[in-house]
Amino acid sequence: MKNELLLIMSLFVCYGGVLVLFRLIGKLGLFTWTVIATITANIEVLILIVAFGVEQTLGNVLFASSFLVTDILSEIYGKKEAGRAVKVGCITSVVFIILSQYWLQYVPSSNDFAMPSMQTIFSNTPRVMIAGLVAYAISESFDVWAYHKWWNFTKEKSGSSSKFLWLRNNGSTLISQLINTLIFTWGAFGGVYDVKTVWSITLATYVIYIVTSLCDTPFVYLARKMYVSKIAGTEKNSF
Repeated sequence: MKNELLLIMSLFVCYGGVLVLFRLIGKLGLFTWTVIATITANIEVLILIVAFGVEQTLGNVLFASSFLVTDILSEIYGKKEAGRAVKVGCITSVVFIILSQYWLQYVPSSNDFAMPSMQTIFSNTPRVMIAGLVAYAISESFDVWAYHKWWNFTKEKSGSSSKFLWLRNNGSTLISQLINTLIFTWGAFGGVYDVKTVWSITLATYVIYIVTSLCDTPFVYLARKMYVSKIAGTEKNSF
């Protein structure tokens, strides 16, 4: 049960981390988390484990946390700022691909112990990162677009811009995560593992994304409450 426990804990660590950074440095904290999640998820995803009875890669919770970031930005700051976070993630991926491959071009010293491990980890980085970049760009852009489509729909039906946050959050993220899962899993691991394993990873990944998507809704509500409370406190102190 160690892997299962670690996965559950990672959800609270990552989602909680988003809120902590948001609390500490506001919108900048959300952009900061996008950079952190983009780099670390594309390294962590190289690890294959067995948890909850299925074979799966790591990185799913970190990838999911980037959708939490764009949903919070969409809810509080609007479509433009959410789109900026997507651009930040894409730029981060490109820079990391270039830098990680640049490191491998050095000739190590005879006393070096790290280069073989670096080569093992980062030799597959371009494919994984490019697959991640394409999946991220498409699915996150769709998520931002769908979030605001759902928002317009719920606002029209309810007459309120604050109601049905859970619907626009999950309605956009669940579809976006399916797109992300299919593009990334087959782009990164097609031909690396056998077809059965890739389908197993695909199914396990999306099941995890369903859970993480449903679990991120309370965190979006908390972020909005934190923002409203901060605005209310600022207005009160101005008098």
